[in-house]
Amino acid sequence: MSTTTEKNDTPKQPVMIKKYANRRLYNTETSVYVTLEDLAEMVQRGDEFTVTDAKTGEDLTRSVLTQIISEMEGRGQNMLPISFLRQLIKLYGDSLQGLVPGFLDMSLQNFTQNKEHWQKQMTAAFGMPMNAFEEQVKQNMKMFENAFSMFSPFPVAPFADKKTDQNDIESMRAEMRSMKEQISKLKGGA
Repeated sequence: MSTTTEKNDTPKQPVMIKKYANRRLYNTETSVYVTLEDLAEMVQRGDEFTVTDAKTGEDLTRSVLTQIISEMEGRGQNMLPISFLRQLIKLYGDSLQGLVPGFLDMSLQNFTQNKEHWQKQMTAAFGMPMNAFEEQVKQNMKMFENAFSMFSPFPVAPFADKKTDQNDIESMRAEMRSMKEQISKLKGGA
């Protein structure tokens, strides 16, 4: 995790959150008890924090962040597809398990860097040019292939041939056109 910087460009230390045996979370910077929702808001603002067990000092940040995601998913804010969760679980204990955190981190950093561009594209609703989406998918696949090739003594074969990629892209374009037509019909009928 990167730390936010203050006006004088010195790294700001993460806020220390202590978790007590009664499962309450205490923000040592503001001297108030906080909820998981408060911590989620801190993450969304870009505020860094670490969570430690008040008695043992054990770092609990990962488990608390995972709990926040679980809570959000449980409230219907579903962002993690079931197939993704199943694949992730399958990778635990796999020989390539060590590659997964770095790949996921790079992928999300790449997505975050392109987020503003994507938001502008999405505001154009379904008139979004598909080549922007195609390019992003290609970049992610290339990054994944490169990551695997660094750790493999054997060359990594591309995940799909160009013909399959083109068929998938054409299928996605057709589906987007169909959805756009359906939305137009709904707008006209409303």
